[in-house]
Amino acid sequence: MASTMKSIWDDFAKFLTKGNLVTVAVAFVMATVFAAVVKSLIVDIITPIIALIFGQPNFEQLSFSINSSHFLYGDFINELITFVSTAAALYFFVVKPYDFYKSHKDPTVKDCPECTSEIPVEAKRCPQCTAVLVA
Repeated sequence: MASTMKSIWDDFAKFLTKGNLVTVAVAFVMATVFAAVVKSLIVDIITPIIALIFGQPNFEQLSFSINSSHFLYGDFINELITFVSTAAALYFFVVKPYDFYKSHKDPTVKDCPECTSEIPVEAKRCPQCTAVLVA
């Protein structure tokens, strides 16, 4: 019984220290913090700019009525502004810089013309497909 519990505990410890689980946990924490930053950007910077333009920082109270049906469209406008602002912030502050970073290749590596794997610039033969490389 004790060896079974130790085995279960060892398996559980392996599970907790697996690379994927740790990576996902870090990504989740970073996403949560990033969401707070984006929310602050929208609430503290974007919304006051909208208030300067439209004279109203919060559209929540905007509504209209048709045949005793009351439509609160202001909250939809708030959520739409939040969505567009968040998408723009993610695109310009995360996606574009990441694409720029990924587009710059490491000057110490090149692509093999045969198998397209990355190899050192000084290599005379590809370690993956063994193709002879012409200088």
